[in-house]
Amino acid sequence: MVKLKKSWREKLADDKGNPKVVEIKGKMSTRWGTGTVVIPAPREVDEIMRSVPRGKLTTINQIRAKLAKKHGASIGCPITTGIFAWVAAHAAEEDAAEGKKDITPYWRTVKVGGVLSDKFPGGVEAQAAKLKAEGHTIEMDKKGKPKRVKDYEGALV
Repeated sequence: MVKLKKSWREKLADDKGNPKVVEIKGKMSTRWGTGTVVIPAPREVDEIMRSVPRGKLTTINQIRAKLAKKHGASIGCPITTGIFAWVAAHAAEEDAAEGKKDITPYWRTVKVGGVLSDKFPGGVEAQAAKLKAEGHTIEMDKKGKPKRVKDYEGALV
């Protein structure tokens, strides 16, 4: 029997037993310090990304902070939060391809420093085009490739 590949929407819906809060220990403590880390459910990351209004931005670190506060943890896991933002972006594009209009505005999520994500559908060029359409100014790198949102701090939610 051939196992079919999961759609992005199915990946987004698969919580894998999350969210869960675990103690930071071992190798994790050298990088993240002490306390607890929340490993979110993919839908929690998607929900926060969905809440960002047109013309505004959020960062992965802001999403992590909201998740940590919600679950009473010291930090939100940077690895799973980033992965689940990537899954949410691809699920949104999957929805858009099916003609759905109310999709997660993943392009409003940037990295630290307002840096665009090359992992989102269409890469930094597609994210830059969507952000420009919402009134943001995009700074280019030395090679003329979209790099970050100019003055992004003023647009953060």
